[in-house]
Amino acid sequence: MGFFDFMTEDIAIDLGTANTLIIHDGKVVIDSPSIVARNRISGKIIAIGKEANLMQGKTHENIKTIRPLKDGVIADFQASEEMIKEFVKQIPSIKKKLFPPALRMVICIPSGITEVEKRAVRDSAKHMNAKEIYLIYEPMAAAIGVGIDIMEPKGNMIIDIGGGTTEIAVIALAGIVCDQSVKVAGDLFTNDIMYYMRTQHNLHVGETTAEKIKITIGAATEDLETPPEDMLVQGRDLLSGKPKQVQVSYREIAKALDKSILRIEDAVMETLSKTPPELAADIYNTGIYLAGGGSMLRGLDKRLSRKTDLPVYVAEDPLRAVVRGTGIALKELDKYKNVLMK
Repeated sequence: MGFFDFMTEDIAIDLGTANTLIIHDGKVVIDSPSIVARNRISGKIIAIGKEANLMQGKTHENIKTIRPLKDGVIADFQASEEMIKEFVKQIPSIKKKLFPPALRMVICIPSGITEVEKRAVRDSAKHMNAKEIYLIYEPMAAAIGVGIDIMEPKGNMIIDIGGGTTEIAVIALAGIVCDQSVKVAGDLFTNDIMYYMRTQHNLHVGETTAEKIKITIGAATEDLETPPEDMLVQGRDLLSGKPKQVQVSYREIAKALDKSILRIEDAVMETLSKTPPELAADIYNTGIYLAGGGSMLRGLDKRLSRKTDLPVYVAEDPLRAVVRGTGIALKELDKYKNVLMK
């Protein structure tokens, strides 16, 4: 182990549309919303992550909140770079060091990403003092994180529902055999809820409130075994302009999300129809694995199971499955070197 190795820190990053997670020394050290608040006049970043998230929808003209990633891809370079830099600075053991250490990074990216977008991720990492940069596809990372042995000559299907994209992939022999990336995920669910509240209740709600509705009473089907209680939602009345409150049930949210979930179902069916027969036979035996925050939507596993006639399993900590897989790939670089892209 040379001096350089001693100075190098390994970090695994799941750069997500909704949340950014970072693993260092085998522990999740950063788990924060991917959002930045910037002062419009000075151009300075005034808050990132959780703090910036609280400001969303409540800013005045001098403050702007930015979500630097859209559909799993960097949309605002400068903001995303500053955001990751800040997150890395916040890692406890790196914070203590006198000099910023050289970094070895594994970053996970959506499978539908273009070469240009890949280069954008690499460039961002280079600016952050990263000496070695590896990229890994999201469904791959999710599969490793869920505990699938991806090296085996055996087919596994993984669906990763994030904030910006849903990634569906069939994996065998450490490679992606067929995949589909659809831009229907958590953010779209939130927008569906905002639209539904406007059209059905004449209630204008913000993104933060819609997100809360999704988490509290969101559902993918109207026949849940243990339905959540109705929820009181506050917003602005579109007709009178006054603040008001309405009561909303999970059944309504299931209706609001139906179209988007249908699109995910179609993508799953399409991926299954492209799967080679030997792998389809494997999937019949192993079932489908769900990861990502969107997989926590009540009844989604049941609904997909009904549609595909296959068993569907939700990962035990779905929000962290991808970053866990990325972390494992980083720890065992030699084992996973065929899966990683330089």
